[in-house]
Amino acid sequence: MQSKRSLFLAGAALTCFLVAAPASRAAEFDFAGPLDAYTLDPHAISNTLVFAILRNVYEPLVARGKDLSIEPVLATKWKQVDDKTWEFDLRKDVKFSNGNAFNADDVVFSFDRAKKGGMSSHLADIDSIEKVDDYTVRLKTHEIDPILPNQIVNWFMMDSDWAKEHGAVEPGQADNSTEGYANQHAMGTGPYVISQRDPGVKTVFSANKTWWNTIDGNVDKAIFYVIPNPSTRVSALISGEVDMIDGVPPQDASRIEKADGLHIASTPDLRTVYLQPDVARDTLVYGGGVKGNPFKNPKVREAMKLAIDTGAIQKRIMRGYSTPVGLPIANEVNGSTAQLDAPNKPDLDKAKALMKEAGYADGFDVTLDCTNDRFINDQATCLAIGSFLSRIDIRVTPRIQTTARWAQQINPPGYDTSFAMLSYSPYTYDAHQFLSGLAKTRDPKTGAGVFNIGGYSNKEVDRLTDEIGAETDTKKRTELLHKALGILKKSNAYIPIHQLQILWGVRDGVNVVQLADLSYPLAWFKVPE
Repeated sequence: MQSKRSLFLAGAALTCFLVAAPASRAAEFDFAGPLDAYTLDPHAISNTLVFAILRNVYEPLVARGKDLSIEPVLATKWKQVDDKTWEFDLRKDVKFSNGNAFNADDVVFSFDRAKKGGMSSHLADIDSIEKVDDYTVRLKTHEIDPILPNQIVNWFMMDSDWAKEHGAVEPGQADNSTEGYANQHAMGTGPYVISQRDPGVKTVFSANKTWWNTIDGNVDKAIFYVIPNPSTRVSALISGEVDMIDGVPPQDASRIEKADGLHIASTPDLRTVYLQPDVARDTLVYGGGVKGNPFKNPKVREAMKLAIDTGAIQKRIMRGYSTPVGLPIANEVNGSTAQLDAPNKPDLDKAKALMKEAGYADGFDVTLDCTNDRFINDQATCLAIGSFLSRIDIRVTPRIQTTARWAQQINPPGYDTSFAMLSYSPYTYDAHQFLSGLAKTRDPKTGAGVFNIGGYSNKEVDRLTDEIGAETDTKKRTELLHKALGILKKSNAYIPIHQLQILWGVRDGVNVVQLADLSYPLAWFKVPE
């Protein structure tokens, strides 16, 4: 193997500054991705990449294992005491990496803290928490909740004493507008500690020598480099600077496969890409050429769906590494059916007729908020959508930003957008999570609908979502999911584009584990020593 070199990328520049490193690197793993976790605060936001990074440092009560089943982590066992109460027995003799003991006080603290932040949607069904003793807690739900363990796999436990000591009792904002100690520092019970952090450039993980569990792999040290430019990222892999890269551009997959000593690792991603227009405001915040808000008209939204050729996007932009979908959730998610998830068939003539019927034959102007570093070919997909919509005289101006800036703009509490391209991965593998967090009417008090960016509101969807959350009969619950998703599909307030695939370029001899939640489970990785 070639010796590794540290790679740094400043902003969007393509110049790499390389520093020689020793050829012998026992159990070190170097990898790169297109963007950084823009906060280390585990309760600031529900964000896939933040979870991917922090899962190596922080731990939940329960998590998904390699086979995606729910496994014990900081809780050793759990049970339903009654219809609305779940009891969790906590693992004893666990310490945070600073030496502080983990106990029920940290769980109670982490619940109260997460409830105030961007993780509130994950805990929206939980009414309260009770400390029974130092190693037992009870979670009381608003209604019957048969899948509660599935909903808390990304709720990480924080050291209450550490948070108080460093003034981090309150969580950061989901739009990253506040700067607190926990934004840049982490203190968990997990297999690794963050030993060095240069935001937007690199993060260094070192094995937590006091971890209560055993590392399955052999990675003692891992360095994650942020390389936004995809060509530079691919070059870093081919030249031997890193062992693995995330976010392989589909157009470069064959180049990696043909290179000596490299291969592509791919698996279906739970993440789906969809469009959400603002249907809440009476006027377009970012648009023109028309009075009012045309997105409030269902015919306009249907016309948009019919104008976009997702099959062409799959073939020309994604090179086959995506699956067109008819719902804003993946095929593997409970609630999806072949009928509901059938991709939309473009019909330009009907789309033009609908625009005329809606009174917008001359179209209108609107800004589409997109990212250029969040998922594979997001910028190219954004531009293609604008091109398709221009055929029905919706004149789209793409506003393409880094994820950090994009998120700060469109996320709560401001929802400062008229039209956004979004993506979502329901870690519960259940559509109720999407319905409660992204489709219910926004309710800041409970956290319901907190990431409903377009402000969609339907009383029947709200009612069904609540009913689904309390239904214990599996068959009936599935029927209710289908009904709610059918309403959502018919509304066209969420316009699905495609389900992605996870594409990693990996050096031969490096064994990685790919999970559909896009995480990097470093404790399961093995590298040649």
